Amino acid sequence: MNKKPKKIIDLFAGIGGFHLAFHKLGLECVFASEINADARKSYKQNFKSYVSKDFFEKSFNADIYQQDKFAIPDFDILCAGFPCQPFSQIGYKKGFSEDLEGRGNLFFEIAKILEIKRPKAFFLENVQHLIKHDDGRTLDIIKQTIEKLDYSFYYKVIRASDFNLPQHRPRIFMVGFLGESNEQKMFNFPKPIPLQNSMSDVFEAECPKKIGYTLRLGGSDSGIHDRRNWDRYWVNGVDTKIKPLHGKRMQGFPDDFYLSESRSKSMRLLGNSVAVDAVYYVAKNMIDYMNDKEKFVFNNLFEPFLKVAV
Repeated sequence: MNKKPKKIIDLFAGIGGFHLAFHKLGLECVFASEINADARKSYKQNFKSYVSKDFFEKSFNADIYQQDKFAIPDFDILCAGFPCQPFSQIGYKKGFSEDLEGRGNLFFEIAKILEIKRPKAFFLENVQHLIKHDDGRTLDIIKQTIEKLDYSFYYKVIRASDFNLPQHRPRIFMVGFLGESNEQKMFNFPKPIPLQNSMSDVFEAECPKKIGYTLRLGGSDSGIHDRRNWDRYWVNGVDTKIKPLHGKRMQGFPDDFYLSESRSKSMRLLGNSVAVDAVYYVAKNMIDYMNDKEKFVFNNLFEPFLKVAV
């Protein structure tokens, strides 16, 4: 038996936080989709040595609406940090009624791919406000849509600081597995690990704030005393603005990870990304769970025959 999950696809990929986390676990990304030009440039630069020779010619989609879903290579796990603007507190909170650029309907592109390709599992990420949006009806629609496709549905709010990244960044993580009934549901999200890194490690200097502010897409330069501040810290007693290097460390990307020549673009790319280490630990639990289920099914199906053969 050799049915361990080996392949993922990376939808609404941004700069590749899902890709990086699953790569560390030994899985291959066989398809990615990202519409933002700056994010695509960063993705190509950082993952060109991780993927097949023709990946960026054949399997790097820019507009998921235009993608032939049947042409997506077979894979085991669908990953997607689908656009959060329609659900977030900084957006219009219109949810599935959002028509601007079709963003509110992008979740249903995920559903189409699940229905057509039937992967073993999925892993989605969004802002925590999704749970309360429209009195919980938005999350119910997502859950019901997925369950109708014969997938289980689990969710939990995970903070980057739960997994050794010095940033609050609460996000809802949603996972599920094909063909798993409510009676069979036994998946558990990983338990938080002790935080060993602090903002002093990020700055390589003394910073009294142990856990940093959540990186955001906008609203920078509010001032260190402003309640909306997220990008300024006291470092060695000096009012200091974070740089992309610091943001990479807060999100779990390596120091040499390419973003953009522009600081503002780099910070936006980071603010729109997933926290790599948080994804890594949830993904590890998913893979272990899937492997254990495969062993259980194999043993129950074939053990009687093996005993007879002996």
